[in-house]
Amino acid sequence: MININEVIETNNMIENENLDVRTITLGISLLDCISDDINKTCDKVYDKITTLAKNLVKTGDDIGNEFGIPIVNKRLSVTPIALVGGSSAKSTDDFVKLAKTLDKAVKQVGVNLLGGYSAIVSKKMTAADKLLIESIPVALSETDTICSSVNLGSTKTGIDMDAVRLMGDVILDTAERTKDSGSFGCAKLVVLCNAPDDNPFMAGAFHGISEGDAVINVGVSGPGVVKTALDKVKGEPFDVVCETIKKTAFKITRVGQLVANEASKRLGVPFGIIDLSLAPTPAIGDSIAEIFETLGLERAGAPGTTAALAMLNDQVKKGGIMASTSVGGLSGAFIPVSEDQGMIDAVNDGALTLEKLEAMTCVCSVGLDMIAIPGDTPATTISGIIADEMAIGMVNSKTTAVRIIPAIGKKVGETVEYGGLFGSAPIMPVNKFSCDDFINRTGKIPAPIHSFKN
Repeated sequence: MININEVIETNNMIENENLDVRTITLGISLLDCISDDINKTCDKVYDKITTLAKNLVKTGDDIGNEFGIPIVNKRLSVTPIALVGGSSAKSTDDFVKLAKTLDKAVKQVGVNLLGGYSAIVSKKMTAADKLLIESIPVALSETDTICSSVNLGSTKTGIDMDAVRLMGDVILDTAERTKDSGSFGCAKLVVLCNAPDDNPFMAGAFHGISEGDAVINVGVSGPGVVKTALDKVKGEPFDVVCETIKKTAFKITRVGQLVANEASKRLGVPFGIIDLSLAPTPAIGDSIAEIFETLGLERAGAPGTTAALAMLNDQVKKGGIMASTSVGGLSGAFIPVSEDQGMIDAVNDGALTLEKLEAMTCVCSVGLDMIAIPGDTPATTISGIIADEMAIGMVNSKTTAVRIIPAIGKKVGETVEYGGLFGSAPIMPVNKFSCDDFINRTGKIPAPIHSFKN
């Protein structure tokens, strides 16, 4: 049983070490909103969201104030909209209408973001999936709060390379349509392999079809807490380091469990999972890269970085899983570039490259995240980067993702500014050699041999 004493123990973490509950995410099933008329579907979607989520922001604020725990975001995730609009959306315009309905509902209830403008196409695209994917550039450029994700592969089914090729064009189009804001639309768009149904973090959140009518998922973050704990064991053996990370992750997760329990009780919605993902912010001291430096690496990207990240990710999971009735989502360590000042410094110093980041994604929670590249990068090159990351996820039976921003008008050495949690992104160089003929093949890459486990 969690009690207030466990929260009091973490007061210093909250006040001095950037511990926060990054998000309370209310997942909502929209399957009962499906109809054969797009206007009826939109009306049902709006009514359900504004009814179920009307008290989410107030509840989050009340819990934060009562327990002294910063709750940074209140968010929504919904059933993948390709499924919701599949019977009624006959064009990309119809899907954009749904996106605008979602945006209107978000603004009505006052949450920060909504995830679920999504399609799950790990094996093959349906007509509705393709329409939704093709609508993404317009949908993200004409809404403020909507996040989009497309799952392109899985260990069980392989990689849909037709969808991978299409997503290269979609990302570039989204970048062009939002170029006046540094191509910010791409910051709200992610592609995944092995996407989980219960991830509370944006932009990849959606309410999976394995979920019930509604669920509360909470994401907790505290890289600054972990760094401070590791500062106290500098020079100690790896077993001491691992034990320190594990114990710290346990304490962080207990805070999330308390918030989740309270939110579930007050909203009358079942508790789902705690996602303990060490998600950094641009704030000094709230950085995954600074954890690497505390562990003895001169800069993120130095030899040993992948090993350090693997250790960190594993110990975070081990500590978290003992602290909650249900740990899920992604849970581990995120390595976004723009949102982590230490990572930005490593890129600017030449210590961290796109290729090293790709190697690190083999052992982290997600993948290539919030990486800005030159705006004149070909769509096929973007698709090639996506294909590489999907392959890592497929073969290693883990979630991987790509959230990449071709910053229109920007070149290597320049920076694009987003502000807030999104930070600023240095433009990173991309391999100049062509993958056109590979990407322009049709069909799919089949599942690996170890997928046959029925």
